[in-house]
Amino acid sequence: MMTAQTDPPELRGVTKDGPRGALQAGGAGAGGAAAPEPHAAAGKGPRGRGGSEGGVLNVFSHGVLVIWGVLVTMPLLWAVVSSFKDDTEIFSSPWGLPSALHFENWVRAWEKANMAQYFANSLIVVGGSLIGTMLLGSMAAYVLARFEFPGNRFIYFLFVGGMGFPVILALVPLFFVMKNMALLDTYHGLILVYIAYSLPFTVFFLSGFFRTLPTSVAEAALIDGASHARTFFQVMLPMAKPGLISVGIFNFLGQWNQYLLPTVLNVGDPDKKVLTQGLVALAVSQGYKGDWSGLFAGLTIAMLPVLAAYIVFQRQVVAGLTAGAVK
Repeated sequence: MMTAQTDPPELRGVTKDGPRGALQAGGAGAGGAAAPEPHAAAGKGPRGRGGSEGGVLNVFSHGVLVIWGVLVTMPLLWAVVSSFKDDTEIFSSPWGLPSALHFENWVRAWEKANMAQYFANSLIVVGGSLIGTMLLGSMAAYVLARFEFPGNRFIYFLFVGGMGFPVILALVPLFFVMKNMALLDTYHGLILVYIAYSLPFTVFFLSGFFRTLPTSVAEAALIDGASHARTFFQVMLPMAKPGLISVGIFNFLGQWNQYLLPTVLNVGDPDKKVLTQGLVALAVSQGYKGDWSGLFAGLTIAMLPVLAAYIVFQRQVVAGLTAGAVK
């Protein structure tokens, strides 16, 4: 004889979907709120730990940057302040402010130490080499980045390899090549060397930047009847303005502070020496004379163009460095 199966009292009235609903209802009723899901609770822990670790890392990185900024800025400020002191104050109160502004230090360094001639020579050499470097480098980078032809990658890697070649290894053969071509102690000879020295980095930097520019714009210009040269100069080059400014600033800093090449190639005519050579000569002569205030004034004169270039173009430099990553 078959007997009817009866459910236990705790399961009576619960359907197939009932246990899940009952458990949820029971959890809500007993605790007043639904229990949090396991994956949600587990997700809060790593995010909290990651947030605290990220905050500690940010504090540490900002602290390192502040220390680095102080280490870089303080010597520059000390040199500028010392350029307005007399020799007695430089030694008696090296960290104090000048009692009076001695502008005659700057006049003495500019006129008697021949810093005006050195400054003009640097402007001529760096100005000519910077124009040549940017023109030739941008043209070469555009062709290597936008056109496919046999030997493209080989030429590109030749430029990249030039970045790793130490300049000091080429000084002796470079000297004899310049001597045989009668380019020693000349502005144009030093300009050509500066251009060759700066081209590898310029081509490497701009070729990566030109690859990020949209191809459709160049194609539209060619369809409208523009030649490749006109497309480059009137369409693509203005679009690459952030990258051009960035690499131009780097080249300016490197060429303005160059000392090894002019020391080897400008050996005869003292009137053709650039500012770095003049600054070393000033340090030697003023050191023997004890004219430390004039030496600091000459050092400040040499620093001013670099500081001015960075202050004026710092936004463009940052924009040029991040433009390729954003695009």
